[in-house]
Amino acid sequence: MSAHGSIIDCHVHPTAARGDGPAACAAEMLRYADRMGIEWQGLSLGPVFIQQPTEDEIVADNDFIAEMIELHPDRFFGYANLNPNLLFHSLREIDERIANGPFVGIKLWVALCCNHANVDAICERAAELRAPILQHTFFRAGGNLAGESSPADVAALASRHPEVTFIAAHAGLNWERGIRAVADQPNVCVDTCGFDPEAGFTEMAVQWLGAERVLYGSDAAGRSFASQLAKVHGADISDDDKRLILSGNMRRVLAL
Repeated sequence: MSAHGSIIDCHVHPTAARGDGPAACAAEMLRYADRMGIEWQGLSLGPVFIQQPTEDEIVADNDFIAEMIELHPDRFFGYANLNPNLLFHSLREIDERIANGPFVGIKLWVALCCNHANVDAICERAAELRAPILQHTFFRAGGNLAGESSPADVAALASRHPEVTFIAAHAGLNWERGIRAVADQPNVCVDTCGFDPEAGFTEMAVQWLGAERVLYGSDAAGRSFASQLAKVHGADISDDDKRLILSGNMRRVLAL
């Protein structure tokens, strides 16, 4: 346990021990998480990222995550990977994975911009199940990929679904712009992961959003737990704010 209490990492991917299966992957991720005092990890996607996954690929990703959760139900929770272009399949996966367990949320990556009308139906079902939506967001310097969402897209979607909690992953990468884009939408949080531990990020996020809307996430194994924890431990904010960011806010979002 850290000096600021237990830690919940809201954003990790099972890319460690690639090819060795869920058991080996889980063991590898837990070995490093234990060093850093991380109690829970929120898993999404599979061992290989696919921008336009087929139905079979989505099922394989979610099965991989489900097995990791089954092996370590006290250490992992999951977001169901969906491709909103496949809307009926997405709604079936929500019922299969979240309504019937063991997943607790939804992960949307690059397949379709989240401000598309297809995503409204996903949000309506998420609201019924009280499932948060972890949405990848970037403001890329050279322009976003086809189907990639920005924090502004999340804010527009969230304004139509105020009963859903959204996590704008990576705070848009260009975090100064991303934080501003979601500031006026109170049901949008940002997480800390996806970029180097740059000075000033956490302080700006707390100032503009309030500590209650900032969540610790590492993006492991693409990023290290330690480098992303440095954004919180090294920030010029109060210890109470650090405790909220490291675990308190996710406990609220997940109703733990």
